[in-house]
Amino acid sequence: MKPFPASDYILAALFLITLVTTVAGALIAIASPRIIRSVCGLVICCVGIAGLYYFLHSPFLALMEVLIYVGAVCITIVFAIMLAEPEEEVIKEDKWVLAMCSGAGSLIVSAAIFYAMTHLASQEKWLPVVNRLNDGSVKAIGISLLTTYSLAFELISLALLVAILGALVIARPGKTKE
Repeated sequence: MKPFPASDYILAALFLITLVTTVAGALIAIASPRIIRSVCGLVICCVGIAGLYYFLHSPFLALMEVLIYVGAVCITIVFAIMLAEPEEEVIKEDKWVLAMCSGAGSLIVSAAIFYAMTHLASQEKWLPVVNRLNDGSVKAIGISLLTTYSLAFELISLALLVAILGALVIARPGKTKE
């Protein structure tokens, strides 16, 4: 058996770093009690997801992940946080019971989804890939987005519009005069 070249080990290490970045960003996003730190975790997670897209040989999707989610959605959320009035301190109640129940419920739902997907994947007869539909170039992706997947493309733009409007709604009460 031939030993693997050093480049394979470097690629494996970069993939693991990207994977750890994605998971760490997601954990920061869901575990942080402050919303600005959660948004920073979301940014880290989205950068990790862009790296995973790059490993899937789709640099265009990686760039779009950074431009749309990091550059648009996360920055819009940060501006909304900056423009909103600071909230009054709420009396902290014992939230451990609620956190444990929601965590247990999330774990059960995640395990059920994982089991169902694993079961479906193992029971299904997989067909071999015959040929690629396109070469993966930016031109081919653009043509696909504007013909075959135009509805998904419009829904993404609608999601960005809703994010911007939500940021404006959040920021609006902070500018009212008393």
